[in-house]
Amino acid sequence: MSVDAVTHLNFRGDARAALTFYQAVFGGDLAVVTYRDAGNVREPSEADQVMWGQVTAGSGFRVMAYDVPAHLPWNQGENAFFLSLRGETAEEITAYWEKLSEGATVVRPLEPAQWAPLYGMLTDRFGVTWVVDVVSPYAAA
Repeated sequence: MSVDAVTHLNFRGDARAALTFYQAVFGGDLAVVTYRDAGNVREPSEADQVMWGQVTAGSGFRVMAYDVPAHLPWNQGENAFFLSLRGETAEEITAYWEKLSEGATVVRPLEPAQWAPLYGMLTDRFGVTWVVDVVSPYAAA
């Protein structure tokens, strides 16, 4: 089993530009899923914004990013990043979730999602927001 903790940067419309920049700096592969790609368009003007994006380089560098939808609060100085915790199995991720949940505020319960076997979000008792999921391959439509 393996688990990774990855910085997950939050933007308001600049995620694609930021990921493209980081790819230019660090090399590697860029993956982007828009709200349209995921069938999760709530506001038509945001359809082509990044719902999930990642740069992965052979050096080990990895960063994730997304565009916070307009219906959610966002302040660059307050919630500019999440810590993304990704594991290979539901058992592994559930065990971490249960421990992280102690004293936490659950933003989204750990449960199946359209894009992952399990996905959840919480803000721990220290104010750190964690995005927790089981890794699954993305199959573009």
